[in-house]
Amino acid sequence: MKAMILAAGRGERLRPLTDHTPKPLLHAAGKALIVYQIEALAQAGIHDIIINHAHLGEQIEQQLGSGARWGVTIHYSPESEALETGGGIFNALPLLGDEPFLVVNGDIWTDFNYSQLQLTEGHLAHLVLVKNPPHNPNGDFVLQSGEIVEAEAARYTFSGIGLYHPALFAGCSAGAFPLAPLLRQAISRGSVSGECFNGDWIDVGTLQRLNQLSQMLSAR
Repeated sequence: MKAMILAAGRGERLRPLTDHTPKPLLHAAGKALIVYQIEALAQAGIHDIIINHAHLGEQIEQQLGSGARWGVTIHYSPESEALETGGGIFNALPLLGDEPFLVVNGDIWTDFNYSQLQLTEGHLAHLVLVKNPPHNPNGDFVLQSGEIVEAEAARYTFSGIGLYHPALFAGCSAGAFPLAPLLRQAISRGSVSGECFNGDWIDVGTLQRLNQLSQMLSAR
């Protein structure tokens, strides 16, 4: 299975750090955020990785190179301007191939085991959800018996970890577009499964959370 790390975000809430450094290259406990993801993917046996980038993307290529130092092969999907999540994945489909692939946000930290993920027959996507953090109290999705459904119930937050079949993007056109509408359409057809992860997970979207992660990792 191939994996894609999303690394094209501008990181506005992490300014001024991201004025000169792309968000995935910010360090927590002495290591770049994206490197934690690369190491976790390699440990899970996923060695073919695609990384998209836009803002200061040349720094990402310079620092990560071919990926050989982690035992992986990295391919890059540069974007002249950020294409949002859906557009970024669609733009990278020629590199991702015809089989289901894993997509992870480059600005999260987690101890989730990627090797356990699988996309079952009849589904176009599988989402990993977490309990709602303070910065997203209303959540994103509803999970019932392993399926993402449309319902008014206890909601969970999307972790930024998902498995997708290329068919999810059928009919899309090149350009910037969000992923959420595609997922909502698939959910309405009963084509999205999910699971709740109860381990460690941090969305490093602010300076406060970056410092929180650094402190947590340094204490280990």
